[in-house]
Amino acid sequence: MFTGLVRSVGRVALQSERFAVKCEEDFLPLELGDSVAVDGVCLTVADFWKDGFLSDVSGETLSRTTLGSKARQSGFVNLEPALRLCDRLGGHLVSGHVDGLGQVLNIQELNNSWRLEIRWQDPDFGRYICTKASICLDGISLTVGGCSEKGAKFWVVVIPHTWGNTSLKYLAVGSEVNLEADLMAKYAESLLGGKYFPLTGNPANSSPEISTAWLAKHGWN
Repeated sequence: MFTGLVRSVGRVALQSERFAVKCEEDFLPLELGDSVAVDGVCLTVADFWKDGFLSDVSGETLSRTTLGSKARQSGFVNLEPALRLCDRLGGHLVSGHVDGLGQVLNIQELNNSWRLEIRWQDPDFGRYICTKASICLDGISLTVGGCSEKGAKFWVVVIPHTWGNTSLKYLAVGSEVNLEADLMAKYAESLLGGKYFPLTGNPANSSPEISTAWLAKHGWN
């Protein structure tokens, strides 16, 4: 588990069919088997090299994230070590399991912040978005400032500390980003959809109606 609070910025490249992540010295040391969020993607330290660590990446991960394209360009990535049970939870609970890609629609520089407008590549994921919800963007815990009616488009505001200490400053309009929706929202959908609602078809696209009668039936007074 992670919190979405970036510890360092590194670079990712391909090396002998593995992903090589170059780290700053203050991010090390790591041990074999450690988990590291790389642009919001949970990777396992499989080996070391002089400037960082090596990881194996599955086809599923490559299909859902920007790691492949960033490795080909030796792109900048946000790094966060796995959460320890004694650590403070300063962001929100992040699993490092990216749901899908988003695209940057607009970047607006404000007086003391930056406003990023993002669109889900798959609009169905918009159901997890609402104003003041948490979203993990390239491994960074951010708060949704506002969104379209179905959440497919949303915007976040980035403070100077986050802008200056993450890879967000390298984004441009049209850039792709890794997005992980709030873990608690996905669990709630799974539990309610599978246990309480007599759904047919795809639960993700169903909209059961919650009424006072339904609440009373399931123990709510």
